[in-house]
Amino acid sequence: MKYINNISAALGLLLFVACNNTGNTSNTSATDSSSNATEVAKANTGNGEVSFAEEAFDFGQIKDGEVVDHTFKFKNTGTEPVIISRVSTSCGCTTPEYTSTPVAPNGEGEVKVRFDSHGQSGKQQKIITVVSNAKNNIQTIQLKGEVS
Repeated sequence: MKYINNISAALGLLLFVACNNTGNTSNTSATDSSSNATEVAKANTGNGEVSFAEEAFDFGQIKDGEVVDHTFKFKNTGTEPVIISRVSTSCGCTTPEYTSTPVAPNGEGEVKVRFDSHGQSGKQQKIITVVSNAKNNIQTIQLKGEVS
């Protein structure tokens, strides 16, 4: 199941890069696609700024098979709207949802994550990468805890 999620994420990233590089006809590997997405995000930075209320959430100790949901809230502390273009996770066991509409200056948005601990054991640290058009266009937040 993890492999299917990873393949889906890779295909989504490739589609994102392809849509933003319609004039580019050269073949691109997955590694190149990832760096291209980062370059696109950097090129499109504006005067919005993402400020997360918390950068990490510790879910404590849970049993194998339990699911943890958490919402990371952020505020646009900049002067232009912020648009989140992509949210990716370090593991297929963690799935994100995020505000897809522009967040106006002083407005708020969120990144919801769901961690499925099935098959996971021991200490966990899941990195969530948020890409936007903000000044601080690439940010990371994280889930931490332990599965027994």
